[in-house]
Order: sequence, then structure tokens, then C-alpha cells
Amino acid sequence: MQAPTLPSGPSNTPVASRQRTSSKRTLWQEIRANSWSYLYVAPMVVLLLGFTIYPTFASLGYTLYQWNGIGDPSNYVGLDNFVRVMHDNFFWGSFLHTLIYTAVLVPIQLALALALALVLNNPKLKFATFYRSVYFIPVVTSAAVIGVVVQLILSNFGDDLNKILLNLHLTHDHIDWLGDPRFALGIIILVGIWNTLGYNLVYFLAGLQTIPAELYEAATIDGANSFARFYSITIPMLRAVGLIIVILAILGSLQVFDLVLVLTDGGPYNATEVVNTYIFHQAFGGASRVAVEPNIGFASAASFFYGLILLVFSGLQLLIVRYVNRQRALLS
Repeated sequence: MQAPTLPSGPSNTPVASRQRTSSKRTLWQEIRANSWSYLYVAPMVVLLLGFTIYPTFASLGYTLYQWNGIGDPSNYVGLDNFVRVMHDNFFWGSFLHTLIYTAVLVPIQLALALALALVLNNPKLKFATFYRSVYFIPVVTSAAVIGVVVQLILSNFGDDLNKILLNLHLTHDHIDWLGDPRFALGIIILVGIWNTLGYNLVYFLAGLQTIPAELYEAATIDGANSFARFYSITIPMLRAVGLIIVILAILGSLQVFDLVLVLTDGGPYNATEVVNTYIFHQAFGGASRVAVEPNIGFASAASFFYGLILLVFSGLQLLIVRYVNRQRALLS
């Protein structure tokens, strides 16, 4: 008589089945288990929904109208606003200025932030906390206030700077720093680098502090110099967080607005007009540029069109991050 066949392992027993079922918690159970975490982020979510998400989708209907913001929109134009945006040379000119701002600011700022982070991460450095606070102060300062201060500095000391440059024979003419199309955008870029440097500095510091000190100690014992340790340890260990920092820096730079508005208002002669100031001027007009009749519908269409461009940029950056992570996984 043949003996009955027994289960080959514990995975087929009713007890194991019940254990697997109990180990899988439902979504509601996960939410209840982490209820305090959701409570902490609730104010941010409410503000995001009320002041970002809702206004964004609420303004979508205005893109179909030509409307100056007074009364109710009635002049229906369909998708004509989007067509006008895509064929508007001023929009693409402002987009080019935004790309120039980003292409110059991001690499310079990230290089400076990484260099400062390496210095401030040195455990032998005295008053490191004080220096970190000093570099982070511009971040928490209003960009409008910074713009006003820079204007005052250039108006009070701009002539003195011109005299120094003339005496050194570096220039041959008086420079109107914010009124000359050749220099205005460069000054905005310099101020932007200083203004948001603290963000990337803190990010790099956080990344550096996750690198085990034992790696540097072992490399030092093996005879590696500072450059070898930086190239063989710091760069590879910072690669993942570095990609995130680059993405955040690019997206933040592509949304520059307040510095340009306060310093030059898009002038002179539209030389510093970026996309966000272009949208602002289309919606509300501007005093220091060619008169524009306010058109909320056209400005909303330009905003959505630019948002789609940023969405494409974000998608490409996400694909790059995934590709790099996949390559690292294959190499490891």
C-alpha cells in the first residue's frame, strides 16, 4: 500500500499561508500605522492644493479666451492662444534667455557648492556651523530684497567700479551695469549664483556626511592622496545624490522670476526677459518695456505651454537617472 504524499515544504501548510496573509497589510492599515507622518505633511499638502494645484487647473479654462482679467471671460478663441504662443518670437527669445541663465548658473553654482561643502565638511574646521549659516543666509532672504540691495549697490558704487576698470584699462567706456544689454543678464546670473548657493551647499553636505569615514582612512593608509580620495571615493559615493541635486538646480533655474523682475523687469530692450517675466507681462503688462495689453488667457496658455516643456525636461532627467542607476547596478 502506497503511503500518502505529504507536502514537500512548509510553504504549503495552512499555518504558513495564514502567516503570509497576516504579513501583508492593507493600504488602510499602512495609513493607520503611519498616521502621524500624514498629519505632519498635511499642512504642506493643503497649501500645495490650495495655492498651486487648484489655481493651475482653474486657469486652464482661461486659455480658451481672450480676457483682460476684468469681468467674466466671454471672447472665446479656442486654441488660438496656444498657436500664438508657439509662433511668438518674444516667447522663444525669453526661453533662450532662461536657457542661458540655467546653462551658466548651474555648473558654476554646483562646482562652488561642492568645493565649499568639502571644506565645511572637514571635522578639523573650527566654527563650521557658523560658516554654514553664513552661506545659507541668502537662501532665506527675500529675492526682492536682494534685488533692491543690488540696485542700491550698483547705483552708489557702480561709478567707482567703472573708474577702477578704466584705470586698469580693462574697459574703455562707462558701463551702465543694469541698463546695458551686454551686462544685465550676466549680473542677474551672478546674483542668482550667490542667492541660491546655500541650497546646493546643504545638499552636498548631507551627501558627504553619508560617506563612511573608514573609506577615507583605508585609502589614506594605502597611500592615496587627497585628489585620489576625491576621485575614487567622493565622486562615486556622491553620484546618486549628485544627480538629484543637478535636477533640482536645473528645474529651479528654469523658473527664475523675482530677481529678474526686481532688477531689470525684463529690460533693457527685452535682453533679460525670461519666460516667467514674459508670462507676467502678458498677464498684467509692464512699465519698463513695450506696452502690452493684459491678456490673462494668453498668459495662461503660455504658462501651460512652458509647463509642458518643463515636464519634458523632467522626464528626460528621470530617464537619465534611471539609466545611470541601471548602469551602476550592472557594474556592481
